[in-house]
Amino acid sequence: MITSASPSTLKFSGRSDARVMERPLEILLYASRWLLAPIYIGLSLALLALGIKFFQEIFHILPAVLTIKEADLILIVLSLVDIALVGGLLVMVMFSGYENFVSQINIRDGDEKLEWLGKLDAGSLKQKVAASIVAISSIHLLKAFMDTPNIPSETLMWYVIIHMTFVISALGMALVDRFNRH
Repeated sequence: MITSASPSTLKFSGRSDARVMERPLEILLYASRWLLAPIYIGLSLALLALGIKFFQEIFHILPAVLTIKEADLILIVLSLVDIALVGGLLVMVMFSGYENFVSQINIRDGDEKLEWLGKLDAGSLKQKVAASIVAISSIHLLKAFMDTPNIPSETLMWYVIIHMTFVISALGMALVDRFNRH
């Protein structure tokens, strides 16, 4: 609707009315990012659960370390490495997800700051997650290969297929990311 009679000062009242409604909606949408914060807190609780499981495994193996077979010890150590990789993945997702989607993490001057904090965008995080999944899958595959007498060949075949799917997916995401940057 035109509200001004002069051609040089034509104004559309519909635009200002739309802006009055648009601004609160934008504020609400922007504030809704804080709904992610409890999810990141939940991930920190999952990290705590992983830490408990890690030390439970350590305390379980220590009394038997002198009597356990080397292959069994290697499998347990691989499980511990697996837990550590998942823990690192959780930390990356928590911190960079929070910084990318909720709010910047403010660290006081003089406090220790992770070098990568604030540098991982969503694309970089996605690639690191994919690489971590491939590493975790590799450990599971290695554990399966070390226990081949007890695992059916068809199951091993599916482990390899699933692992290769993770590898190809990670490579595909890296390629797509590289093409998008150019």
